[in-house]
Amino acid sequence: MTITQGEQPASEPAAGQTRGRRALLGGPRAPRNDKRSSAMLVSGLLALGLGITAVSLPVPYVVESPGPTFNTLGDDSGKPVISITGHENFPATGNLDLTTVYVDGGPNGPVSVFEAFSAWLDGTKAVYPEELVFPKGVTKEQSQQESAVAMTTSQENAVASALKELNIPFEQKMQVAGLPEDSASSGKLQEGDVLVAINDKPITALSVVQAELAAGNGAPVTVAVDRAGTRIPVAITPAKAATGRFILGVMLQYKFTFPFEVKISLEKVGGPSAGMMFALGIVDRVTPGDLTGGKHIAGTGTITPDGAVGPIGGVAQKMYGARSGGATLFLAPAANCDEVTGHIPAGLQVVKVENLAEARKAVELAASGADTSGLPACSSN
Repeated sequence: MTITQGEQPASEPAAGQTRGRRALLGGPRAPRNDKRSSAMLVSGLLALGLGITAVSLPVPYVVESPGPTFNTLGDDSGKPVISITGHENFPATGNLDLTTVYVDGGPNGPVSVFEAFSAWLDGTKAVYPEELVFPKGVTKEQSQQESAVAMTTSQENAVASALKELNIPFEQKMQVAGLPEDSASSGKLQEGDVLVAINDKPITALSVVQAELAAGNGAPVTVAVDRAGTRIPVAITPAKAATGRFILGVMLQYKFTFPFEVKISLEKVGGPSAGMMFALGIVDRVTPGDLTGGKHIAGTGTITPDGAVGPIGGVAQKMYGARSGGATLFLAPAANCDEVTGHIPAGLQVVKVENLAEARKAVELAASGADTSGLPACSSN
């Protein structure tokens, strides 16, 4: 989860005071020549101005810092973060906090040399070249739109993964969202097609398609699609991606029909990284008792409809934010372990998880009051 903010540069007063002290290193003495004194004063003022300008100049870097946490079992702006209608749900205590990161720089507004250097010295912050975080030329509006779409997708995936974890049936379809120009499916599949089967195997998840393509090792496959209510078989020869995997070359999106409504309300927060914590919150709300046992637990990670937990950015900053918010246990994606080791704040236990079932098990163990030291942790090896 990311939150953008615009902070006022704190560099000007500090730089001005430092330059002023340096101008007095020669010691005070009575001026002998008014013109010489005036010239020295002007030179000093110019040097001071140049120093202030230098540290205030924008640099092509992005600064990430710990953001606030939000309890998925609580309220935000007077509204429940998770509300459920059409299904019995239960009150929940404790905390299942999603974590956020403030992002300065790039389309969110420039950072100064002083801000970047100060952040580099601050162990709770991270500094990255702008091109590693934002595509070149992306605008603030485009960035916010992409973040909002990612948030919506993560919420839908969270509902799907929570219901699957609880064995509550729902309808799931995969729809073609678009085709690149060089797609192996160009002229064969269309935007809006719903994938029904591949080589007569029902497509219930993306993993079914991936497994069949891998088994065929590049051989043509027959994909059955629902196009405007008509089932159409299409023969496609998959392409080999740079990763070595065979692909149909289409952008897909899930379409869900859930048996009840789950609404997630969270203002001014975007991105996909709260998926796992949303899913845990839904599981807690639709099952009797308290999943957390009143404990303060936080975490981060994307989620797929099948419950797989994926890596996110800014995990170190999120751990610091979680600890500042009062959490004592933190759930981190196993794929982020390299960034976890060496950055864990004092008083915070970090558990690595690969899927929703593992995350749920860790929370339940902590809730029981049992020893959690045996839970999977990120290793420094």
